Amino acid sequence: MATIRKRGDKWQVQVRRQGHPLLTRSFNQKADAVAWARQTETKLDKDGLVADPSAIKRLTISDLVKRYLEEVVPRKRGAAVETIILRAFLRTSLADTSLSNATAQGFARYRDERLQKVKASTVRREFAILSHCFETARKEWSLPIPVNPLRAVTLPRNPLPRDRRLNQDDPDKLDVALGKTRVWWLGPLVTLAVETGMRRGELVSMRWCDVDLIARTVYLPMTKNGLPRTVPLTPKAIETLEAIRPMPMRPRETPKTADRVFPVTTNAVRLAWGRLRERAGLSDLHLHDLRHEAVSRFFEYGLTVPEVALISGHRDPRMLSRYTHLKAESVAEKLAGVAG
Repeated sequence: MATIRKRGDKWQVQVRRQGHPLLTRSFNQKADAVAWARQTETKLDKDGLVADPSAIKRLTISDLVKRYLEEVVPRKRGAAVETIILRAFLRTSLADTSLSNATAQGFARYRDERLQKVKASTVRREFAILSHCFETARKEWSLPIPVNPLRAVTLPRNPLPRDRRLNQDDPDKLDVALGKTRVWWLGPLVTLAVETGMRRGELVSMRWCDVDLIARTVYLPMTKNGLPRTVPLTPKAIETLEAIRPMPMRPRETPKTADRVFPVTTNAVRLAWGRLRERAGLSDLHLHDLRHEAVSRFFEYGLTVPEVALISGHRDPRMLSRYTHLKAESVAEKLAGVAG
């Protein structure tokens, strides 16, 4: 219940409720004190939550991020990456700022510092996660944060989309480098990336129980856009999968990962790919470029936009425009065929 008493020239309100901290506010007018007491008690009765105005002075951005890591991140598809990003942020001085002093200016300075070390796309991703952290605190945790400071921060523009494709010598360089690696799964993974256009996370999460070599498909129950999809397999993809069908127990495999086509983590793939491309002398080639190569090849094979979207998982066909960097030689051959 609420207690209202005159203290000096102000009216002090105290709201006590079992299981909740004592809430106290002071007002110049008794009517305001009564109104706040009723509003607070109503909110407690309704959902058990109440915005403690002193919370943003006691709590820091670090406290916010830690709770977000514990309660929200584990439910997200990109949990592993977001955990790395947020833990890195916790090591910054900005994380120790109290919520009452969290401003757009402070995050703008942090943005500029980050841009000295990482790319614009990385900063945009980090700020999107932090912004959602603040929105969650305001809307779901009833923290009295008046505004999300990150909404007022101007983010750097994304660079132009990459259009890197494999040139004539790249496959041979990769083959030579793959011949020198002892990582048994790297070669098959690279081949499937080019043959299917699947993302790194999709390749890593692929399970044998979802591979149907008779129907020539692989089912992906969870993808980046949140929807499952079935990917048709090329003859070379089928040949690759048949070559690595489950053996009694492959190196470093555990019962937990036994059904996975590639029983490794996305980070292991990132590290292995980094070593491979350096050994091949292709430091500018990203693993995601193989997806770009695959989708571009699908168009060169004559597949329609809906057919390519079925394979790649793009929900908006317009997004495929950035992948249709067809090779001029291929178009010239098609024109020659028409002219002939």
